[in-house]
Amino acid sequence: MPGATCRAAAALAALVAGVALCAGDLLARDFPFGSRTRSVNDLGNQYVPLHAHLWDLLHGRADGGLLVNWQSGYGSSFLPDFGTYLSSPFAPLVALFPRDRIDLAVYAITVLKIASAAAAMAWLLLRLRPGRWWAAGLLGASYALCGWTLAADYNPMWLDGLIALPLLCLVGEWALAGRRRVLGVLIVALAWSANFYTAYMATLGAGLVLLVRLLIAAPPRRQALAAAGRAVLTVVLGMGLAAPLLAVVYLGTEHAYPGRLARFHPVPAENLLARLLPATYDYSSPALYVGTTALLLALALPFHRAVPGRVRAGWTVLVLLVALSLQWAPTSLAWHAFAVPQGSSYRQSFVLCGLLVIAAWHALSYGPPGLPALGAAGALLALFVAAASRTNLVHAHTWPVLLLGVAGTLTGLLLLRRGGQRGQRGQRGRLAVLAVLVLLGAQTGESAASAAVASGLRLKHLDDYAPWGSRQRLQAAAIARADGWPRYRTDPGREQTVANDPLAVGGQGAAYYSSLTSDVLSRTLTALGGGWTSGGRGVQSLDNAVTDVLFSVGARVHSPPDPHQTHLPEDTAAPTVTRRDVPPLVTVRARPDEAPFGSSPYRNQELLLGSRVYTVPRITVRGDDGRQVPGRWVGSGNALTGPTITTSCPPGTQVNLWAPHFSGTARLTGDTDVAVFRFTNGRALAAMEPLGRAPASGRVRIDLVPDRPGRIPPGAVGCLDTAQLSTAAARLKATGATSVTVSDDTVRARLPAGSRGIAVLAAPRIAGWRCAAGDGPARPARQYHGLIAVPLDGTETSLTCTFHPPGLRLGTAVGLASLAALLLLGAATAVRRRRLSTPAPTTPPAPRERVTAAP
Repeated sequence: MPGATCRAAAALAALVAGVALCAGDLLARDFPFGSRTRSVNDLGNQYVPLHAHLWDLLHGRADGGLLVNWQSGYGSSFLPDFGTYLSSPFAPLVALFPRDRIDLAVYAITVLKIASAAAAMAWLLLRLRPGRWWAAGLLGASYALCGWTLAADYNPMWLDGLIALPLLCLVGEWALAGRRRVLGVLIVALAWSANFYTAYMATLGAGLVLLVRLLIAAPPRRQALAAAGRAVLTVVLGMGLAAPLLAVVYLGTEHAYPGRLARFHPVPAENLLARLLPATYDYSSPALYVGTTALLLALALPFHRAVPGRVRAGWTVLVLLVALSLQWAPTSLAWHAFAVPQGSSYRQSFVLCGLLVIAAWHALSYGPPGLPALGAAGALLALFVAAASRTNLVHAHTWPVLLLGVAGTLTGLLLLRRGGQRGQRGQRGRLAVLAVLVLLGAQTGESAASAAVASGLRLKHLDDYAPWGSRQRLQAAAIARADGWPRYRTDPGREQTVANDPLAVGGQGAAYYSSLTSDVLSRTLTALGGGWTSGGRGVQSLDNAVTDVLFSVGARVHSPPDPHQTHLPEDTAAPTVTRRDVPPLVTVRARPDEAPFGSSPYRNQELLLGSRVYTVPRITVRGDDGRQVPGRWVGSGNALTGPTITTSCPPGTQVNLWAPHFSGTARLTGDTDVAVFRFTNGRALAAMEPLGRAPASGRVRIDLVPDRPGRIPPGAVGCLDTAQLSTAAARLKATGATSVTVSDDTVRARLPAGSRGIAVLAAPRIAGWRCAAGDGPARPARQYHGLIAVPLDGTETSLTCTFHPPGLRLGTAVGLASLAALLLLGAATAVRRRRLSTPAPTTPPAPRERVTAAP
C-alpha cells in the first residue's frame, strides 16, 4: 500500500483510540477529568513514584543517578528498575510536565502509547493485505482498546508490548521480503529495551504470525528457510543490542527477594467467552474484548467464501490454538517466560487480541462478508453470549453496550455491502460514508463505555491511592527543609502515602517497593523489626530510634494518617520533623560481633549497634475475662474484643511492641497515641512500633484491638533506654568517618587515623559493591549483618566504595558484539547491492571490415 494510505489509516486509528479512551475516563469521572483517582494498585505504589524519580533525574534533582538510587531502601540498584519500568522511549516525556503534575504526565504517556499501538496495528494491517484505509484505522483502534488494555492500562510499561506486537510483525514481513534488515534489528532492540517482559510475548506472537504467513504463501522450502533464518537473525541481533539492559534486569531478578509462589488455574470456558464481550471486568481472567465489529468479522472469517480457503484456515486455526494455549499450564508458562506471574495468569492476552484483529482484517479486506457468513458469525456470538450469561462477569451494563455494538456493526457492514453492490456512483458513495460513520461511532462508543465500566469495577477490586495533592506537597516541603544528605538521611516517615514515598516526595528512607527489591534488604530490615507488604517486596519505613542510629537517619517526618486510605477527615496540619544526633554513613567497629542474627529484633539491633540498650521482659497476654490466652493467639474466641499485654519495664524507658503476625491497633493503657499493625498471611508483615514511655511504676499494660486472628510472639515488648542509646550513638560518631561524599555510584569517606576492625557503610550489601581501603585494591565488599563492610588494619585513613550493577559488563560486551555484527551485515548488504546495480564491464566489439564483392 502507498505510504500516504498507511499514514492516513494510522492517524485515524490513533485519533479514535485516544478519543475513546479519554471519553471513557470522562464518563467514569476519572482523573484528570473527574475526582476519582486512576492510581490503583501498582500505578500509585510503583509506577507514578518511579516516573517522579525519573523526572528528578532528568532535572538533576535526584539523590543518586542511573546506577544507584540513594532515596529508596537505604541505597538500591536503580538500573534494573530503570530497565523494568522506565526504559520506554515515551518515559522521558515526564520532563515536559511540572513535578507536581506527575500523575497527569503518566496519564498523557498512557494515552500516547495506546494511540501509538493503534497506529502501528493499522499500518501492519495494510502491509499484510491491501484494503480500505479507514477499515484498517478502525481495526487498529479496536486492537489498541482491547480488553487487555482497558484492564491493564494502569501498568504503563506493559503498553510498550502492545506497540511491539504489530511492529515485530512488520519486522517479520520485512524478513519475508528480505528488506530493511538494519531497521528490523533496531525495532527489535527498541521493543526489548522498552519492556522485555511483554516484548518476549510479542516476539512469540510475531513468530506465530510469520509462521502462518509462510504456510499460507507456501514458498519453496529454501526460500521459507531463508526467510525464517533472516527473522531469527534479526531477533538475535536486536536482543543483543538490548543486552546491556536485559542482562542487568535478569541478574537483578536473581538477587531480588523471592516472590510468592503461585500456581496456574485455568478459568472456566464460559468465563473466557464472557471476556470477549464489552463492559466486563475480572482481574483473573483473559481480557479478550476487541469490539463487536472485530469480533463478528473474526467469527465470520471461516465462512467468508470470498477469502481463499488457505487464508481462512490458517488464521482461524492460529486464533484457536493461541486461545487454547492460554488455558493449558505448560503453554501458559511458556508465554510468561517460564515464570508463573504473581497476579493475573493471562498477561499474554494482548497477543490473542491482536490475532483476532488480524483475522477480522482478512475477513473485511476481501470484501464485506455476505449474509450467510454474518449469520453464522451472529449464531456463534449468540452461543458465546448464552454461555457467558451464566457467569458473574456479565453485568447489567453489559447488555445495552453489547446490543448497541451488535446493531452498529451489522448496520454498518450491511450498508457497506449494499453500497458496493449496486446503485449510482453518488448513492454508493453516500452509503459507504454512512457505513463508515456508523462503524466508527459504534466502535468509539462501545470502547468508551467499556473503558468506563472497567475503571469503575477496577476501583472496587484493587487498592487505590490519591494523586499528587496537598498532602504530598506538605511532605515534600518538610523533607526539603530537613534534608541534610549525605551528612544524614531524612526518612519520609512511617505514615506513608504510597509504598515508594521516598521517590514521590523526597528524602532517603527505608521504604522501597519493586519487583527487584533486594533479598538482603528485605531480610535485614525484617530481622531488625521492619514490616513489609507484597510478599516481602514492599519494604516499609521503620520508626525506631535504634535503626535510625544504625542507618544515620538524622531527621524523620511524621505526617497525619492519609485520609484517602483511612477515610478520615483530612488533617491539614503540616507534618512534624523529629531530629536525632546520629553517626555518619560510615562508622568503624573495632571489635565487630560476627554472631548471626537471632529471632529477637531487639537483640539483632543491639548486635548491629554494638551496645546493649534494650530490656526485653517476659509478657503475659490475657483475654477479656482476665485469663491468660493460650499460645498468645488474639483475634479469635474470647480474646477478640480486647486482649491485653501486661509486663514491666524500667521507668522512663521507651516501650516498643514487635508483633509481626498481629493485625489491629495497640496502645499503652491511659495513652491516646494508637499504633496500627497490618498483617496478612503471606502478603504483609507488621512492623515494630513505639508506643510511649513506661510509667514510674514500671507496670506496662498494652491494650490490643485485633481485626483478624493473629499471634503475639514471646519477647514482643522491648524497653529502650534512650540514654544508653545516645551514649552508643556518640561513640559511633566519635570513631566514625570525619567526612563522607556520595555520588551516583561511589561513596568516599575519610577515617580517623588508626582505625581498626571494619568500616561499615550504612547501606545494604547488594551485589555489585566493590570497596578499597586506603590505596589498596578494590575488592568485593564484605557483609556485616546485611550492610557493606570493609576490613581495616589501622593504616588506612580513607575508604572508597563503587557500585557496578551485576550484568552490565557482560551485557555491554554482548551489545558491542551485536553492534559489530549489525555493521558488518549492513556493509555486506550495501556491497552486494552495489554489485547488483553496477553492470559488469565488457570489451566493445571490434569494428567489422566492409567486404566488397569483386567486380
